[in-house]
Amino acid sequence: MQSLLIEKNLIQIMPDAKAEHIALFIPALQSQVTKFDINSALRLAHFIAQVAHESGCFRYRVENLNYSARALRAVFGKYFTSDEMALQYARKQEAIANIVYANKMGNGDERSGDGWHYRGRGLIHLTGKDSYAGCADYLDIDIVSEPELLQRDPQIMVGSACYLWQVLKLNELADKDDLNSITCKINGGYHGLESRGDFLERAKQCFEID
Repeated sequence: MQSLLIEKNLIQIMPDAKAEHIALFIPALQSQVTKFDINSALRLAHFIAQVAHESGCFRYRVENLNYSARALRAVFGKYFTSDEMALQYARKQEAIANIVYANKMGNGDERSGDGWHYRGRGLIHLTGKDSYAGCADYLDIDIVSEPELLQRDPQIMVGSACYLWQVLKLNELADKDDLNSITCKINGGYHGLESRGDFLERAKQCFEID
């Protein structure tokens, strides 16, 4: 797989990516993917396609919760039940995370701050204390105590994406070339399916997959 994970190929797959971002992540990709059985051209093509979309071509490494009042009502109306409440919390990312992610995914209540500490991070967002703890055990790296590592260290960011890939059993779906099911497992729906498909087609061309 290392022979496929070269700068020329990744630039072709992600033409909007910055060269310095690609250079930053190539060593981590080369060292991590085969540890998680992403060991065929088709599996790698699907993995890179999903990572490219989820991370905005390696630009976005932490969840953006900078919501306006209108967006809070539209996206998180279950939690922000009035215009007045939405205005009160608009653009306050830490407070938004602590409300939206309270008492779920292993997080404590709003006052615990877990929603903010364990918001989405990594190339495929790892979200919630339980997910951080599971990944920490698997990688043997304490991202529960130091969650910021998931937005700073390329090896850990790639490792966490590979961990999620394995936990969600996505290699089996990649073997079936099942873009829709992989997207649904990662996204919970089909948001960005066309973009993911475009990345996948370019990856298949680069990796010479018929």
